[in-house]
Amino acid sequence: MTDLEAALRTAVRGEVGFDVTSRALTTMDASNYRRVPLGVVAPRDADDVAAVLEVCRARGVPVVARGGGTSIAGQATGTGVVLDFTRHMNRLVSLDPEARTAVVQPGLVLDRLQRAAAPHGLRFGPDPSTHSRCTLGGMIGNDSCGSHSVAWGTTADSVRELTVLTARGERLRPGQEWAGAPEGLRALVDGDLARLRTGFPDLPRRISGYALDALLPEKGADVARSLCGSEGTLGVLTEAVVRLVEAPRARALAVLGYADEARAAEAAAGLLPLGPLTVEGMAVDLVPPASAAGLPRGGAWLFVETGGDTAVEARARAEAVVRAADVVDALVVTDPAGQRALWRIREDASGTATRMPDGSEAWPGWEDCAVPPVRLGAYLRDFRALLSAHDLRGTPYGHFGDGCIHVRIDFDLLTDAGVARFRRFSEELADVVVAHGGSLSGEHGDGQARAELLPRMYGEETVALFERAKAVWDPDDLLNPGMLVRPAPLDANLRFSVLPREPVDVAFGYPSDGGDFSAAVRRCVGVAKCRTTSAAGSSVMCPSFRATGEEQHSTRGRARLLHEMLAGELVTDGWRSTEVRDALDLCLSCKGCRSDCPVEVDMATYKAEFLHHHYAGRRRPAAHYAMGWLPVWLRWAALTRTAPILNALASVRPLAAVAKRVGGIAGEREVPRLAGETFSRWWRRRRPDAGRSGPGPGPGTGTSTGTSTGSGSGDLVVLWPDTFTEHLSPAVGRAAVRVLEAAGLRVALPPTLRPRGGRVGDGTTKWPTALLTARRGRVCCGLTYVSTGQLDRARAVMRHTLDLMTPVLETSAPVVVLEPSCAAALRTDLPELLHDDPRAARLAARVVTFAEALERHAPDWTPPALDRPVTGQTHCHQHAVLGDAADRRLREAAGLTGELTGGCCGLAGNFGFEDGHYEVSAACAEDQLLPAVREAPDGAVVLADGFSCRTQLEQLAGVRGRHLAEVLAEGLGRP
Repeated sequence: MTDLEAALRTAVRGEVGFDVTSRALTTMDASNYRRVPLGVVAPRDADDVAAVLEVCRARGVPVVARGGGTSIAGQATGTGVVLDFTRHMNRLVSLDPEARTAVVQPGLVLDRLQRAAAPHGLRFGPDPSTHSRCTLGGMIGNDSCGSHSVAWGTTADSVRELTVLTARGERLRPGQEWAGAPEGLRALVDGDLARLRTGFPDLPRRISGYALDALLPEKGADVARSLCGSEGTLGVLTEAVVRLVEAPRARALAVLGYADEARAAEAAAGLLPLGPLTVEGMAVDLVPPASAAGLPRGGAWLFVETGGDTAVEARARAEAVVRAADVVDALVVTDPAGQRALWRIREDASGTATRMPDGSEAWPGWEDCAVPPVRLGAYLRDFRALLSAHDLRGTPYGHFGDGCIHVRIDFDLLTDAGVARFRRFSEELADVVVAHGGSLSGEHGDGQARAELLPRMYGEETVALFERAKAVWDPDDLLNPGMLVRPAPLDANLRFSVLPREPVDVAFGYPSDGGDFSAAVRRCVGVAKCRTTSAAGSSVMCPSFRATGEEQHSTRGRARLLHEMLAGELVTDGWRSTEVRDALDLCLSCKGCRSDCPVEVDMATYKAEFLHHHYAGRRRPAAHYAMGWLPVWLRWAALTRTAPILNALASVRPLAAVAKRVGGIAGEREVPRLAGETFSRWWRRRRPDAGRSGPGPGPGTGTSTGTSTGSGSGDLVVLWPDTFTEHLSPAVGRAAVRVLEAAGLRVALPPTLRPRGGRVGDGTTKWPTALLTARRGRVCCGLTYVSTGQLDRARAVMRHTLDLMTPVLETSAPVVVLEPSCAAALRTDLPELLHDDPRAARLAARVVTFAEALERHAPDWTPPALDRPVTGQTHCHQHAVLGDAADRRLREAAGLTGELTGGCCGLAGNFGFEDGHYEVSAACAEDQLLPAVREAPDGAVVLADGFSCRTQLEQLAGVRGRHLAEVLAEGLGRP
């Protein structure tokens, strides 16, 4: 233990982390930069902050205050001690509806303040797109703005009073009329009044530099306001009094379509006299094709929100905006759900913009410069011209009404030549911004990305004044050094420089990242959507973070540790790293990040990859053998017909306890009962006319393969007997067969014979000798092997499955998979793990869900009218990979009303059964699933298509969940 660490542990009551994990989690924010801190402290109160400052001052160690870590210019990173305010100093101290103020701690997440203010008809005005995870302290440090700044200004406009600690331990309460000013600040201002009155651009989004002009007497000598945007370089915030505004009772959203972004930009300033709440802009490049269908025609759009006391008034104002705008097309939305869906498109742009349309990477660096709104169109043309001159690409979007533009640019930050071009472009663009009367930063601060260029905007003398102000507040240069004044070069400390230059040898194909695992890990840009404290709507990511509240159990935290593993500086033992293993241990492999993360980080795949390498040549945890090889154990139980015996033994508690201990299974869990009759055995004993009547098998599904088809004259579908349906929930399979056949479809099961050299199962081979030499087997998606990182075994199982499925692939028959996790494995893991086998992609393309099969292959079938409410949860893999649109339409057609929740059930296959995971598993279930079931109306059907979801419901709530197929089959009446 170092002297610094020992002193901090003695001095503070909060957590002190000098371990590898704590440091690795804070090496980066959402910028291009990386700094390795000495340690991290989570202070419990202002006294802890004062103690940290005293210890660090005595040793000359820098201190960096950090909130949600979503800063885009590098100002939330540092080489000394990082103060993490999110863990303890995150309270809403008080809220006064009469005075319209709130007292907040720096680690309070903005959305929590908004939720507390909403019942009083109030809200905090600024709302960055990171509102679900950014903190008030970070917003004050950066003077954040958000989409509503045309109505309510920046964070500085909403700050009344601050409580800060200076680096030398002085406690001040900055406010107006010089309140809380340190000694020497007033003299500094009085000595340079002319410069302060003339040297600062007059525009709504001037965030760059220190706001020293707020100290002018005609502006109220507002010390609190002058601290906003100082990026933690002048004092450490411990509390703030903020102003709240009245929220409109009703809102409408006008979406205006324009031919291109320049025309949209030119139109934005003209809409401001109409008093909108927002004027946001984005171009078609940032809109996913599926989302574009909901937008009006055009190549770029303005999102203009209006408010009113009534919906009629809000809509009238939105329609007035449309009439005043010269548009290609327009749309006015008053439905709150519809507005939220449209706003999500805009909010996700900060992540979506990190990828070019061709999949190549793009980065911040010129993320948020601002010009006067009337100059925005001209500025964008010059900006585009400069991009072309440097052979760079980027798609601007952002706060067009304030002249503030966000953009990610495809800088090459991996080579010396690319970094040199990054510098040249940055210097030239700074001159373009200044020529238009703009600010280098219009929202996210200067940090390391732009502080070096401040002399181009302000001139050397004003920057020297900034340095003198810094010396008044922090004479020892202890607080966040290298930011704003005496900055580090903009091309130093780049986070990419430490990554390996050659591709890492991996098992998965990573097709979206050119097969490069480093590029896959680089996907995480730190916007931290995974750090939300509640899963909004149908979202899933990130259940383990919501259960624990710890950064290392967020998608971003795990990506950071993988980044450091590849860097090899902090995490030095590569794939054998226990720090990475422990962080991934609570990853549920729910795949929620694959869809909910704006840049589609796929932590489930990264976890499987890591476990594959981590345990290579070593003994694995017992659970990997017990549950990873579950298909084998269940198949043996079926072959030996020992299910009744095993069920009886499992009911004897002492024996079950021993078995669970040996198998690495949580003692709190009940072992699921095996079915007395497997689904396949039931299939084989069906009446002869049920299996052979009607048209015979189509090409490639001959009886020599072991398949048989059910009655019906419609399309042939192949029903996948997944491990869970086969051995644990055969009732689901039986119900699915009944419904599919009632819809007129012919049902077949996959082949079970694999030839030893010849072709059996091709629909034509009939020779008995060939059948005698064939090997019997069953298809398997390999899910349990993938989720436990046994990728060599997974590949072998998948190749065997492809051999069996070859005759099916020679037909046009879809493959209906009832278990969502198995369907997702076939759609994604199969082609990504067997990227060298073209059959894998062909099978993946054939996979359909139960609802998709009915919709596509029995479009004229009318399901039974059930007319009942439903509750439950959309399976996380269905949400992330498969989609549930067809399920929604099928439920609606059957009269099943109500919405299913998002989130994850928490069992997640083997995760919830593994020893040590029970508490987190139960907490995940309590996030959305269990409350939804408890609050459901009487008579509601509890839908749960996944075996894990049904098991979790049964074991934690004593509720029986049912697959949609079971509910529909019940509606068909008695067979």
